Amino acid sequence: MTAWRGARQGLLVLVVSAMAICAHAQAPAKQEFTPTVGQSGKDVVWVPSPQALVDKMLDMAKVTPADFVMDLGSGDGRTVITAAKRGVRALGIEYNPDMVALSRRNAAAAGVSDRASFVQGDIFESDLSRATVITLFLLPDLNLRLRPTLLSMKPGLRVVSNSFKMGEWEPDQVFELGCDTYCTAYLWIVPARVQGKWQLTRGQGELTLNQEFQRITGTLKSGAASVQISGGKLRGERISFVAGGAEYRGRVVDRAIEGTVKTGGTTVPWGARL
Repeated sequence: MTAWRGARQGLLVLVVSAMAICAHAQAPAKQEFTPTVGQSGKDVVWVPSPQALVDKMLDMAKVTPADFVMDLGSGDGRTVITAAKRGVRALGIEYNPDMVALSRRNAAAAGVSDRASFVQGDIFESDLSRATVITLFLLPDLNLRLRPTLLSMKPGLRVVSNSFKMGEWEPDQVFELGCDTYCTAYLWIVPARVQGKWQLTRGQGELTLNQEFQRITGTLKSGAASVQISGGKLRGERISFVAGGAEYRGRVVDRAIEGTVKTGGTTVPWGARL
């Protein structure tokens, strides 16, 4: 009886094991995630950017291998991968972990995993300080939420957006692709911060600057004479304006400006300190 009972138990174990193997073999393979246009995300629905516009956005930002591109809400990773194909290091920040996994697979398939990386995260809680170029395809209210952070970053940072603007902060460049929807690219260059009273360092005088994003107004005072400046603008660290018929150009570094002033056919150095 003992031998028969042992044999019967052994047979039962074999049957159960065989059934488990069959069930495992018949179980459907887990399908890889495939995104669908319009699927819900944390703050926006997913709509892929046209590849031609992605190319143009990177062209407008004049990316080079010396840059570090960050794509906010990176979706399927196409902007990051396109930048990486140009020899640029790029990082995508995406809230949906399935999209992050998909982006990593796409980067591997494109052979750019060494330059294209992706993290799951909230763009409003992420450290953007490494970026020299930021790309995005977000709604206007999200752009406005990001705007103070972008404006506080290093002057010269290039920001490129698909379709949506930054409120009163006018773009420095606009490109129309000429298709039906989501076909406009906007470029902003973060301006230096120059609001305040500057003391001229070459001769006596005071330069008072008022700033609204990349546009500047103000007065230049020398002795008893005071003139309004015109045509004042910033492009990153570069500043230019006209005062009293003279053309002023310079570079803003921290609390100093150094450059040249052209009057007629004569060009001489000028500078100021805040």
